[in-house]
Amino acid sequence: MRKIITLIGLTICIYSCTNHNEKKQEDETVNVKTPVTITTIKNGSMSDFIELNATSSFMQKHYVKANTNGYIVSVSAEVGKYVNKGQVLFKLKTKEAQSIGNTIAKLDSTFKFSGIINIKSNDQGYLTQLNHQTGDYVQDGEQLAAISDMNSFAFVLDLPYELRSFVLNKKTVELILPDGERLNATIAYTLPTVDATSQTQSIVLKVNPTHSIPENLIAKVRIVKNAKSNGIYLPKDAILTNETQTVFWIMKMIDKETAVKVIVKKGIETDNNVEILSPALSPTDKIIVSGNYSLPDTAKVIVTQ
Repeated sequence: MRKIITLIGLTICIYSCTNHNEKKQEDETVNVKTPVTITTIKNGSMSDFIELNATSSFMQKHYVKANTNGYIVSVSAEVGKYVNKGQVLFKLKTKEAQSIGNTIAKLDSTFKFSGIINIKSNDQGYLTQLNHQTGDYVQDGEQLAAISDMNSFAFVLDLPYELRSFVLNKKTVELILPDGERLNATIAYTLPTVDATSQTQSIVLKVNPTHSIPENLIAKVRIVKNAKSNGIYLPKDAILTNETQTVFWIMKMIDKETAVKVIVKKGIETDNNVEILSPALSPTDKIIVSGNYSLPDTAKVIVTQ
């Protein structure tokens, strides 16, 4: 009988200790708080834009051509050099002068006949092509060089046709060069064709730079789709979503240690911020910006910053 009483006592003791430990673990679990940082809403201008490429180009070029058959005896032009209108670029000796001059010179050394023709630039600009060198034989009408018309310099934007409404109702757009320089470009005109493969339309953008810009330079064009002068926004890290990205929410503090889930409707998005269209948030509202991932609908947290 004494053994039975002892056994019962031990069982009660073990049971009490087990319950005490379980209750202690439950209390510890309940008291666990997730460390978080918080932020508040910001007010300011916001814009949603897309970036496209535009390539610098000389829309018009002047071509220097031979005006007779003959041999090039000298070239005073270099690719990339600026030439003036009327400047002599080539000296051409006609085929006949070459033949007759050599024959007569053997018979009479006092006979002077050059048959040299000066080929001049028909406009000013940069020499972008040089097709022949000294000693080359050229035919009448053959291209010798090409001069880029400085007044025709522009950037050509290949615009997807579905985005026409965001561009053609504007007068200017912003260009960003690879070195970070920003230029205001005026929409000059639209070419009346669309690329059959890409379905893009070429838009000619005129600029007025303070320095020369090389041809075939690719710049970024920022096209604003939506803009607001006084939007309410939060950092992107404060916005949470489901796996299908159909529902969005934030974790809002309702007291010093409790955060609740609040469904939100997004507006304009930038690289770092998201506009909140609803619900209406107060400047005093505290929104969790880090440590919010996987928090339940109502969570105990500890603010670390």
